[in-house]
Amino acid sequence: MEFNNKLYELRKQKGLSQEELANRLNVSRQTVSKWEVGESSPDMEKLVA
Repeated sequence: MEFNNKLYELRKQKGLSQEELANRLNVSRQTVSKWEVGESSPDMEKLVA
């Protein structure tokens, strides 16, 4: 499974909005949206932190 699809699936399973996930990761909602549609990929350091 591609990262963007997995991210979307996991976010939905946890009941989080893009805004809530963005706040937890200290990124913008637009960034989360771009990750989910595959327009960009996160810096892995952001995800590990």
